[in-house]
Amino acid sequence: MGVTVDFCGELFVADPAEPLTIGRTGDVEIDDNPYLHRNFLQVVEEGGLWWLANVGTTLTATVADKKGLFQAWLNPGARIPLALERFTVWFTAGPTTYDFDVIVDTPAFVATETETKEEADSGETTVGRVSFTPDQKLLIIALAEPFLRRGQGGATQIPSSADAAERLGWKVTRFNRKLDNVCQKLADAGTRGLHGGPGKLASNRKARLVEHALSTRLVTEADLVLLDHEQVAGGSDEGEQ
Repeated sequence: MGVTVDFCGELFVADPAEPLTIGRTGDVEIDDNPYLHRNFLQVVEEGGLWWLANVGTTLTATVADKKGLFQAWLNPGARIPLALERFTVWFTAGPTTYDFDVIVDTPAFVATETETKEEADSGETTVGRVSFTPDQKLLIIALAEPFLRRGQGGATQIPSSADAAERLGWKVTRFNRKLDNVCQKLADAGTRGLHGGPGKLASNRKARLVEHALSTRLVTEADLVLLDHEQVAGGSDEGEQ
């Protein structure tokens, strides 16, 4: 069983004899970013399985399969088995969020997708136990828009609250209020990295929200049309739930 890391279209094949290192330096050089660990992640073979390990000290990574059926938050010192055929890894260092793919040649497991029809015409979007209003989903799409339009993986900066609010035609105060509600909903449902409340909307909190939304496929490229519709319609300012 082999493992390949795909970063910006460049392929790096892991060697069972030694770890494949990912970071500011190493086998996969992500970026000359002072906020990024020199050696952040490793792909390593052990006990007949391939693992993705976080060997950094402060940064975390979000790992998910391509179908949105599996998601893990990889803390420093943690590792997960690479048991499915393809994963995407997101992480944020300073103002920049990165992503790359991990491809497993002969995975130990095959994901089975089950489709359900859940209130398609209700106007709300549900992920797990969390339901989002249309405006809340628009906010998430606006923050994730650079990733959704980019196509290939790499490095992207998440829009500021002011830029995202302007994209939606909203006032910044309205945007921040809705961002508070979205983050609180997810935090109440157990999503980590979104702690705090109103007045604690740091850029890393928005980055974590985007990582979660992309990894769970809460937003996809198909949702971008909603942003254009919002520009025309002007949106609503309904009460938050």
